[in-house]
This record gives sequence, structure tokens and C-alpha cells, in this order.
Amino acid sequence: MFDTGGSTQVGEVIATAFCELGRLDRDVDDAARIDLLRWLEELKSACAAAQAKLSADLDADRRAADAAAGVPKAQRGRGVGSEIALARRESTYRGGRLLGLATALVHEMPYTLKLLETGVLNEWRATLIVRETACLSRADRATVDRELCSLPSGVDGMGDRRLIAAVRAAVAALDPAAVVRRNAKAVSDRHVSVRPAPDTMTYVSALLPVREGVAVYATLRRDADSIVATGDERSRSQIMADLLVERVTGRSIATAAPITVNLVISDRTLFDAGAETAHVSGFGPVPAALARDWVKKVATDDSTAAHVELRRVYAHPGSGALTGLESKARCFPAGLARWINTRDQVCRTPWCDAPIRHVDHIEPRENGGPTTAENGAGLCEACNHAKQGAGWTAKPARTKKRAARHCYSFTTPSGHEYRSTAPRLPKPLLHWETEYYKLGADVPIDYWTLERASRNPRSSIEKVGWLRRLTEAPHPLASSAQLPPRKMR
Repeated sequence: MFDTGGSTQVGEVIATAFCELGRLDRDVDDAARIDLLRWLEELKSACAAAQAKLSADLDADRRAADAAAGVPKAQRGRGVGSEIALARRESTYRGGRLLGLATALVHEMPYTLKLLETGVLNEWRATLIVRETACLSRADRATVDRELCSLPSGVDGMGDRRLIAAVRAAVAALDPAAVVRRNAKAVSDRHVSVRPAPDTMTYVSALLPVREGVAVYATLRRDADSIVATGDERSRSQIMADLLVERVTGRSIATAAPITVNLVISDRTLFDAGAETAHVSGFGPVPAALARDWVKKVATDDSTAAHVELRRVYAHPGSGALTGLESKARCFPAGLARWINTRDQVCRTPWCDAPIRHVDHIEPRENGGPTTAENGAGLCEACNHAKQGAGWTAKPARTKKRAARHCYSFTTPSGHEYRSTAPRLPKPLLHWETEYYKLGADVPIDYWTLERASRNPRSSIEKVGWLRRLTEAPHPLASSAQLPPRKMR
């Protein structure tokens, strides 16, 4: 996934130390183990400080080069955060945060940086200090840095809460107006978000002003207590969750809200009790049994059957790769964009699992890149904007391997090359020369026949009653005794 653009003597020393840590002597007493844990933690902090210095230097040099090249000020340094994220195997969003931390420590908060170098602070607590002083001017921030961190004893022994309280007190004493402005800005940052939770659940979070947030919770709790008093068997927490859904969607919990949920599931999982996980767009993998139960309930519910739509996505049984599409349009048509979103699932940049926001040309359209599935990739907004920076290049990977998964490579301005391969889709029922699939007929169809049929939109494969077979009859998979002789190629 990553090719280095060069090495240095310092890098060789770090690599040697890395190997030595892998051979760490574990046959020591407990006191030595505690000492080693402390030293290794301090080493992690020192490494974080070194990374901060290197990140700040990279940003400064890149901005200077952009200025010399006449790049507008607003576009200077574009993509540096993404390069840092790739080097540290983090998401693009996280890379931008790390770059902001580095520039603040190196250019504005030398005492905090010194405590990070010596291991008094770890990277997270240094981040807390930088975050809580972000509302101050550069001079005031330096003052807080000097007051709190000029001596190790100033913050040594503080946990996260005590440290945040100390920094906020110093900020409020130095510039109360800045605190007021920060609170006013925080109100404008209110939003609602959703993220996956364990066991196919989700967290729906709302960032609200404290008054509104407390009012929402208190109202839900009050009404839940009233329902509990009537003898409802649900717990208070369950009732509060159900009330939230009902009041947001305007429907009772038993009534489905009119939305689209894209579920990618293989025919083996759907019809033959396969165990391969399905994938829900915007959430991630879903256990096979649960996905089958969802489809069956929706397909057999008369109130929602009219809203069920099944789209076939043909994947290679071996690699899980999708077939290609082509378009002459400059922008990706809705169907092709949906196809790429299904193939890529999340942002294609390595270590970035953000939702797809843009379907982007790998080779830019202005450079002659076609609007095809092969030249398209799903990216988050931050990664797409970083890719537009000077010095970034990308191209689809050319491969002779049959039905290979989509792959492309891109090179950053520093000369490092990264490769991105599309995730596997759920594999179809038929596997290479092992099973036969009967399309509602007495004659079994082997792999090659099915592959040819999948390429022909008018073939009998289009006439299969998928939902009818799911709800009315078991899947007619031929037993081993019924299989005809294999065709050798």
C-alpha cells in the first residue's frame, strides 16, 4: 500500500531501535516491568514531539514553495494534512487535526512542546492544552503556555479533567471576551451525526446548546416515567429511545419511515443460508442472519412491499469484483455513481473510512480522464480536495488478472506512492467449478454459462423471481449426486 520515497540515516537508526524493541527481554522482575512501561510511555511522547516538529517543518517548507510558485495564499499548503495522515496511517480528518496540533506546539507553545519531549505530557494532554487555548491570540496563548508549562511541576500529576479546568481558568482570567466569543461560535457548530455501534446498532448524536440539550433529555425522561407508571414492560431507556424515534420521524416505532436503506448481500447469503456478511451503506457489515431477516420481513409486509426494490449487482465469484460500465458524460451519471458507491463502500483513501461524498475522476477530466467505473473512485470531501493540490497525481492500476478488484495508485508531492484496492463484495452463490445453480429449471447451469448470462441483460437470469423464491420456496441447490460431469477448459 505504501512505497517510500527515500530513507535517511535517522530513519535507519529508528528502524534498528524498532527491531530491538521486538526482541525486548521479558524475563525481568515486576519492578523492572513497571520501569520499562514508564520509559516506553515517555518514549512515545518524545516520538510524538518529533512528529510534531517534522509536520510543522513540512508545512512551512511546502507553503514557502507554494508562495514562490505564485500559488494563492488560501491554497498554499493544500494536501499537507493528507500526506501526514497517510504517513501516520490515519484518516484525512485526523491528519488535519495533527497538523494543527503540530503548528501550534512548534510555533506558539514551546513550553508545552518541551514537556511533551520529556514525557511529562502525552500527545492527548498536549492536544487538550492546544484545544482549550485555541480561542486566544498568539500572544495570549504564549502567556498561558508559559504560566502552566514552564515548569514540569505545573501540570505533572494532573488528569484530563484537572488539566482542562486549569487551562480554562487561565484562559478566562486572561481574556474573558475570548471565552464569550468561543461560546457564541460553539452554538453555530450544533449538528446531528450518526455512527456505527456494536451489534448492528447506531449512535445518533446531537450537539446542542446546554439549555436545549438538557430540555430534550428531561422531556424524554419525564414522558418515559409516565409510560413506565402505566405498567409498560419496556425499560425507561428503551421507552426514551422509542419516543425519540417517534417524535423525530412523526411515526410510531412500529411504522417504517419512508427512507432508502441500501443493503448489499450475496445470493448465497440471501437464498442458501450463507454466512458471508452483508453491507449497509453508511453503516458497514451486518451479520448474514440479520440481513436475511430484514429482507424477509420487508418483503412479506403488505404495508411496505410496494417500496421494496431489488437491484442485481454482478460480482465475480472468485475476486468479488464488479463488471465495468462506461459513460461519455463529464459528470458521473446517477446510476454509475451509485454503482461506484456500492463498489467502494467508504472513502478509498487508505486509512480513511469516512462516508463517500464525491465520486471523483482518478485521472482528471481536464487531462483526458474518461467518465468510467475504472476511472472513478468514491472519496470523502477532504480527500477529494487534497487530491486537487499541486504535485498530486493518480492513475488506475492496469492489470491482466481476470475480474480483479478495482485498484488505483496515487503519488503525493513528497514522492510517496500509495495504492488503494476496492473492498470485496459479498460473493455470489456459484463458486469456481464446485456448484451449480438452477434458475428455476431442471437443467443445471455451470459457472461459464452463468457468467455469460450475467453479461446479457435479456437472459433468463433476469426472469428469476428473487423475492418470490425467498418467501415461498427454499433455494433449489442441486445435491452432489445430481451434478453433471465438470467441463474442463
